Amino acid sequence: MANVRFDNAHAPFHQSLKRSVDAYFRERALRRTGDWRLFTKALVLLPLAPAIYLFLLFGKPPAAAGIAGCMLLGLVLASIGFNIMHDANHGAFSQKKWLNNLLGLSLNLIGGNAFFWKQKHNILHHTYTNVEGIDDDIAQTKLLRQSPSQEWRPVHRYQHRYLSLAYGLSLFSWIWVTDFLKYFRKRVNNNPLPPMSTKEHLVFWASKVFNIAVWIVIPIWVLGPLPWLTGLTVTFLTTGIVISWVFQLAHAVEGPEFNPAGLSGTNIEMEWAAHQVRTTANFATHNRVLSWYVGGLNFQVEHHLFPRIAHVHYPALSRIVRRECEKHGLPYHCFDTLGEAIRSHRRTMRELGRKPELEEERLERA
Repeated sequence: MANVRFDNAHAPFHQSLKRSVDAYFRERALRRTGDWRLFTKALVLLPLAPAIYLFLLFGKPPAAAGIAGCMLLGLVLASIGFNIMHDANHGAFSQKKWLNNLLGLSLNLIGGNAFFWKQKHNILHHTYTNVEGIDDDIAQTKLLRQSPSQEWRPVHRYQHRYLSLAYGLSLFSWIWVTDFLKYFRKRVNNNPLPPMSTKEHLVFWASKVFNIAVWIVIPIWVLGPLPWLTGLTVTFLTTGIVISWVFQLAHAVEGPEFNPAGLSGTNIEMEWAAHQVRTTANFATHNRVLSWYVGGLNFQVEHHLFPRIAHVHYPALSRIVRRECEKHGLPYHCFDTLGEAIRSHRRTMRELGRKPELEEERLERA
């Protein structure tokens, strides 16, 4: 595991913030996990995905309707990931551990692996956000330069133009390449994985066999190779683009910082909570439709500070977090609209795509 440490000996921001949030839940007698709002989402989204899948297989829709249906299926799969899988694998969906574990396996049904996700996302990303060499979310592919300390390649000059294509291909890579690399190498980025139990090994292989059957064998058998390939491509491209854009808008935008500490093993001279707000951004927090769809992940600052609290509470917590940030002189990064965040991410990736020497010369001339 990473040997980088935070300066948590004195953590005035985190302590004050925790007291304020604890008081919020205590005074209102609220549970920190999901409530009827989250359970309703699960009742809508979980049956919707297989219903669309079965319609596409056996409903014999015309080509245009089939493609539209595949796009809709991709959007629903992404929303299941945002709302159900994500909260469940953080232990925030329910107070019942068995229910969190069960719903967390929705990731396995889509094609991923909950065990790897918990190591990659819950531990490495949430602890060492934007720390180069540790945070796997900024080391997805050599096609993208996602932090200033990463190696520059000539192709990166154009990365702001092919972002959506790279993001669209991420789900294919995730399911069929990187999961297997993690399994056989027993590592996530530069960090060793904890030993997998016999149960986790069985779940891994059973899930991959299930994915092959659901996403490849059955559709080819029912529809034929060309309709299958078209439908799978549209579905997975849609899911990959939506998931990747939403997560990248939280960290690879103007404002949040990057830290190269993981490359040198140097400690980070600030408390963990301060690091989280310095490396994370919110977007479109007043857009209720978007908040519903992305499972509150437009409130990434609150999520990173309190990952075990269900996302339905984030709008209320955001007022507390903003107030505490102001009190302790910390930034609270937030884009008013989705469009502003998207444009900021494109600008950030364009800047990261510049050859470093040329960028230094440009800054010296300015």
